[in-house]
Amino acid sequence: MLLLAAVLFINYVDRGVLPTAAPLLQTALHLSYTQLGMLGSAFFWTYSLVQVPVGWIAERYGAERVLTAGLVVWACATMLLGLASAFWVLIALRMLLGVGESTGFPSVSKLLAGAVPTASLGTANGIVGFAYTLGPAVGTLAGGLLMVRFGWRSAFLVFGAASLLWLWPWSRVLRTRAAARAAESAALPLHGPPMRLLLRSRALWGTALGLFSSNYVFYFMMSWLPVYLVRERGFSQTEMATLASASYAVMAGCAVLAGWLVDRYIRRGGSPNFGYKAIMAVAHGGAVLSMLAMAYGSQPLALLGIFFYQAITGAASPGVYAIPEILGGAQATGRWVGIQNSVGNLPGVVAPWLTGFIIDATGQFTLAFLVAAVVSLLGLVGWLLMLPPLEELDWDARALAAAQQPV
Repeated sequence: MLLLAAVLFINYVDRGVLPTAAPLLQTALHLSYTQLGMLGSAFFWTYSLVQVPVGWIAERYGAERVLTAGLVVWACATMLLGLASAFWVLIALRMLLGVGESTGFPSVSKLLAGAVPTASLGTANGIVGFAYTLGPAVGTLAGGLLMVRFGWRSAFLVFGAASLLWLWPWSRVLRTRAAARAAESAALPLHGPPMRLLLRSRALWGTALGLFSSNYVFYFMMSWLPVYLVRERGFSQTEMATLASASYAVMAGCAVLAGWLVDRYIRRGGSPNFGYKAIMAVAHGGAVLSMLAMAYGSQPLALLGIFFYQAITGAASPGVYAIPEILGGAQATGRWVGIQNSVGNLPGVVAPWLTGFIIDATGQFTLAFLVAAVVSLLGLVGWLLMLPPLEELDWDARALAAAQQPV
């Protein structure tokens, strides 16, 4: 459990180095805001595309090994980014980083769904959520301070090399997981429900829409918060690193607290359906208010909006993956999360580039915040209107019903 949390912590530290370096990188390489947005988007060109095959491979050949290969790829890509200077080389390496990091959530969710009961999924995903939301906090602070002292390249080199240290304890897990995986294969159908049945599930597309909505705002914030604080609100690079990392720390703390609270609520007889969906409703509604505060508020109100957004997003993070783990079960979670993440991470392609285009066109962030607020409202449709009651779907019954439908 700790190693799964650690690998997603590393995942978010490494992907967040570029946004932290953005103000310095833009000056050093003479990049426009649109080019800076393209660098942010390039990661998601591949990250979104390969999620579906990665989910299938994780279920078919073992999530443990897929996760190992992915970390090696993304750690090497991070280090190479610290050596590159040409714009299109940076684009290519960001795409390679996306390929490696695409293994994270499908593999981790597959492993959790097979090992953790429903009444503990909130805590498990809260711990994982704490880790990956703490990643930007640590990465922004440590990376920002490294860059001030040693230049923007230093953080890429240090973080990429440090990521490889995770392989040493994980190699011990690989040996002990072999027997557990054999037991899982004996207890479950080899391939689970067919892909066509998954793709016909309204619930899958509901979680995908919900994640699409929340990720647009999240990636907009992750990609542009450092630039917003420095360019529009007048903070120094050191002040930016401190404020941004503190807000991410709030997100991380709220993730683990919310996961524990929803599990406690369920163990006392509460409904997982109400517990998780209520948090999602509050998160998406609150995000709209936060975006408006950052767009139009004074500096103190804008900072309040940043911290409030991070708090409610952290609280919602356990549900983002606990919900598909509950609905998909151990048979289907790897592919479910792969499909959900493929759709849900498309905003990573759009949000960084579109925001850069908006800033170049208008000279400010206001319109970008308004777009994020509108997209956040779509999440209420996905999480609340498209999902059935939260319990594992009966795949055998669904397959039988599909077979009986006239062609």
